[in-house]
Amino acid sequence: MNRKRLVTAVATGAAAVMALSACGGSSSGGGSGTGAGFNAAMDSVLNPSDKKGGTIKIANAGTWDSLDPGETYYGYSWNFLRLYGRSLVMFKPAPGKASNELVPDLAESLGTPSDGGKTWTYKIRKGVKYEDGTEVKAKDVAYAVLRSTDKETFPNGPAYFEGFLNLPEGYKGPYKSPGVDTSSAISTPDDYTIVFKLKAPFGGFDYFAQLPQTVPVPQAKDTGAKYKEHVISTGPYKFDKNEIDKRFNLVRNDQWDASTDPNRKALPDGYDVEMNVNADDIDNRLVNGDLQIDIAGTGVQPASLSRILNNNDLKSSSDNPTIARLWYTSINPTVAPLDNIDCRKAIEYAADRTSYQTAYGGPFSGGDIATTLMPPLIPGYQKFDLYPAGPDNKGDQAKAKEALAACGQPNGFETNIAYRAERPKEKATAESLQQSLAAVGIKLTLKPYPQGDYFSQYAGNPPFVVSNKLGLAINGWGADWNDGFGFLSQIVDSRVIRETGGSSNTSVRIPEVDKMLDAAIAETDTGKREAMWGEIDKRVMQEAVILPGVYAKSLLLRGKGLTNVFVSEAYGMYDYLNLGTA
Repeated sequence: MNRKRLVTAVATGAAAVMALSACGGSSSGGGSGTGAGFNAAMDSVLNPSDKKGGTIKIANAGTWDSLDPGETYYGYSWNFLRLYGRSLVMFKPAPGKASNELVPDLAESLGTPSDGGKTWTYKIRKGVKYEDGTEVKAKDVAYAVLRSTDKETFPNGPAYFEGFLNLPEGYKGPYKSPGVDTSSAISTPDDYTIVFKLKAPFGGFDYFAQLPQTVPVPQAKDTGAKYKEHVISTGPYKFDKNEIDKRFNLVRNDQWDASTDPNRKALPDGYDVEMNVNADDIDNRLVNGDLQIDIAGTGVQPASLSRILNNNDLKSSSDNPTIARLWYTSINPTVAPLDNIDCRKAIEYAADRTSYQTAYGGPFSGGDIATTLMPPLIPGYQKFDLYPAGPDNKGDQAKAKEALAACGQPNGFETNIAYRAERPKEKATAESLQQSLAAVGIKLTLKPYPQGDYFSQYAGNPPFVVSNKLGLAINGWGADWNDGFGFLSQIVDSRVIRETGGSSNTSVRIPEVDKMLDAAIAETDTGKREAMWGEIDKRVMQEAVILPGVYAKSLLLRGKGLTNVFVSEAYGMYDYLNLGTA
């Protein structure tokens, strides 16, 4: 992001990465983390315990984007990463709305602003050690942030720091710009003080400070792109064995000192993680007790819904949160004939929204049919529908054919649609679009790609998108924090698109929207600013570069034998930090 306007306090009030609002009732209960009642973990801790021991078994239907704190961007990864890494601040590990609160982690307190919000200072705790026994210093945090700005080496991470820090012009990170003086952006006046200097004031900088990119990295142990093979731990657990894209396990870090860490219980003896496990098999193994966590945290698959909802014991072991997340499809204007707006509008009109909803599990566990980018939970949401899909929401074929004629493709056209291979819901979505668009002559060929590299190598890599004619790409997004900026900035700002890949924005390239974002950030009046987010949403939809699908919900199944189970609003899934085993 290349911010040119004045940035003022934006992130006021509650904020959340993949934020959600609790729905349904709650009940008290203990037991083994199962059978306590439907939605019982929404705002209370089930089976609270301080008992240590045991191993928690975890499965991932795909692979991690990266275990490196400097480049990961999946919500489940941020949730899990706190077990082996400590950022400056963090979201409070507590159920319900309390999880939206930012609290100090590696830092002694939240940041101290000066210079009108252009400078932010943090004091880090003394006595925090890496797994090798060396003490964490402020320079390690500075180095970690600076290395994360190298988006060629670390394509997957968010782009806030390089957009907002007052870095030297042309700076490309410590590997490509060695020896460059970066004190205009970050300085460490002593071993325990780190100072961030911004291009313009930003009142919500603590939300940047909670990003995994502030997890310290010792420069002497940094191995660049290979660092993900063995991240040097600052948390209560460290990596034992790590077979990239296959499995890894965490064991206790004997250099972790609980007296320096008020947030972590560190109850299990370890964590065993499998990758590339069939998603439906994960559901079955959760039911059978062979697994405790489906790490993705997006809910059970459609094949398991009726089994769970029609079984009282299973239903009473589940939770159904509504999430500030949008499941959607990017419509790429860089791929002909979708460089013509009327061809894009044809897709908007022809899409069967009911089938889209069904692919994600229907209205109960999938969510409500979406017509905008921002979900209703995001302040500034405006209800509108620029491309009505008919009274049954199954598509308006007449309007779609009119748009095809207007774009010079009266008989339709062919293009490809990308989705994450390990996600059955995304495959079902692609198939539903394939069927509904075929009715107006638009032929889709399905292209599955691996989850771990989906954005860095495939759907988020602009040259690959063009050369492989990926006219459509199944996508999804939850807010980095819960306001219009936290939701919109990384998916509609054209300045976050990187030709090397890795951006979550794959299709929105509208200069006017970039200017609207800058104007909204500069607006200090909350009401006016929130209204501007809604106008940005509408302006993007006018260009038909995103097909909204579903305002997300999920049906989460509690793993058997777990203690301290609760849904975190900050992550939109169960909080993984302080789980234990009964």
